[in-house]
Amino acid sequence: MRPIFFSRLRAAASGIALLASACIASAESAHGIAMYGKPALPAGFTALPYVNPDAPKGGEVVFGNLGSFDSLNPFTSKGNPPWQMRFWGYESLMGRSYDEPFSLYGLLAESVETPPDRSWVEFTLREEARFSDGSPVTVEDVIWSYETLGTEGNLRYRGFWAKIDSIEQTGPRSLRLTFNTEDRELALIAGLRPILKKQQWDGISFADAPPDMVPIGSAPYVVKDFELGRSVTFARNPEYWGANLPLRRGTNNFDTIKLEFFGDQTVLFEAFKVGALSAVREFNAAKWDTDYDFARVQDGAVIKTEIPNQKPSGMTGLVMNTRRAPLDDWRVRQALIDAFNFEFINDTLTGGRLPRITSYFSNSYLSMQDGPASGRVAELLAPFADTVPPGTIDGYALPVSDGSERNRANLREARKLLQEAGWTIQDGVLKNADGEALVLKVLLQHGNLGEEEMQKAVDIYATALERLGITLTTDLVDSAQYVERQNDYDFDLTFFRRALSLSPGNEQMLYWGSEGADAPGSRNLMGMRSPAAEAMIQHMLTTDSSDEFIAATRALDRILTAGRYVIPIWQYTKSRIAHDADMRFPLRIPIYGDGYYYMPEVWWEAED
Repeated sequence: MRPIFFSRLRAAASGIALLASACIASAESAHGIAMYGKPALPAGFTALPYVNPDAPKGGEVVFGNLGSFDSLNPFTSKGNPPWQMRFWGYESLMGRSYDEPFSLYGLLAESVETPPDRSWVEFTLREEARFSDGSPVTVEDVIWSYETLGTEGNLRYRGFWAKIDSIEQTGPRSLRLTFNTEDRELALIAGLRPILKKQQWDGISFADAPPDMVPIGSAPYVVKDFELGRSVTFARNPEYWGANLPLRRGTNNFDTIKLEFFGDQTVLFEAFKVGALSAVREFNAAKWDTDYDFARVQDGAVIKTEIPNQKPSGMTGLVMNTRRAPLDDWRVRQALIDAFNFEFINDTLTGGRLPRITSYFSNSYLSMQDGPASGRVAELLAPFADTVPPGTIDGYALPVSDGSERNRANLREARKLLQEAGWTIQDGVLKNADGEALVLKVLLQHGNLGEEEMQKAVDIYATALERLGITLTTDLVDSAQYVERQNDYDFDLTFFRRALSLSPGNEQMLYWGSEGADAPGSRNLMGMRSPAAEAMIQHMLTTDSSDEFIAATRALDRILTAGRYVIPIWQYTKSRIAHDADMRFPLRIPIYGDGYYYMPEVWWEAED
């Protein structure tokens, strides 16, 4: 399960100002690169603004993951590795500041150069850069990593490789990538590819390596010990080469980080209650109020921390598989959305504490605006007026119930739409003209926290659908079956969580592009095919104007939301984390808040 990230709420206008006030650069500064204008931090900065540069080193933290793992290679499509591995154990040429939406700074690379049109990017490696075994990071390693990940690695790396026209060494420690596609983000993506050691793989198939073969990286942590399926321990490398870099000062402070795997959320929580785990994130506001009064909270050994965030809400809910009839009909999908009584379900499961997701980029300045499209957003959508889903241009909003269990008004709307789509009640069952009953199955993973909550929501939802003559059942499966069935799109509806950032880019094509609609294992779970969406993404990637970027993202948000692909549930505008009292974090929190880049990266163990 992916983490929920936490941040201190700051005025959304500051994010707009950062993006909109930036002038278009004629060349990027040598120490960093930004999508628009210049990075916020000057050359010679000493540490990220949200870290404690004097944080003490030492201590151990233990976190719990749900499910299992059968691989220690996070870069191939084979196996299921711990998701944290690729962030804790590996580095790229550039690194992010999570206080800026669209800026990178030198990590393995000491400098970066790119022309105004971003048709190429050149990096110069730091002379002191080393892998964890002490060997130098070379240009040869970098070129090999790009090619290997792009041809044999996980699918998430392959799209970028297809956009490289050439990659060549230009000096003892420098290389240049030239692109074959107009795309301003490519120079930044190039800086974020993980770099591995070529020599380790001489004579070994990267894609088919043994599951216990750990790729050598250059990051602060290395795998110290593991038991496949049960636990993995990371140790901070005392000889880490980059400890004093501006991007690293005050980070990676714990000596040991251990991941324990649990098959059930209840068992994981009990382990935390007795002190076997160092921290947990709670996604249910009602549980936060009722279940966190155990002894270790009462005696001060555990602290409850609440931190609001200003990232886009992303999308969480039940995604509908449009590859299957009748879910390929927007009217049926809208009827299913109408029948989902969010207000009643939210009140029942969370005490009504969590607001609903209203669009994919809601809770941010990138979200679609209420009412009809206007200004530049309307102009971008106009060429697709005949093909975009109803409501995209005229305005679309999710239905709101009266909060009662019956939800009569919305169910009436659902019946009308179903009838228009050719579904009528026959002998108490909703059937089409061929006499086929409307029966839907929801695919959920057993033991997953978010999906346990969704199971409860589905139980309430199924009762409402019965009133429409629709049968809804649940397939609750283990993690291996779950992954396999999602990869094969063997579901009608399934749990969906897609985190989105303030810097959406090429990944949007992976999420919503038609190329992945039928490709097994793609991120496009709903199977959408939308030329309009792809045109908006392309505009986001090629424009040199921050205003144009915002308009295109808002237009994309309209297309996605009015597409009625997901039945949205609640968003986490305020995040909740319970942790050992000796775990500390800086007072200033970046706009992206907590995540693999924040906890445990900038936390530390208090000396007292």
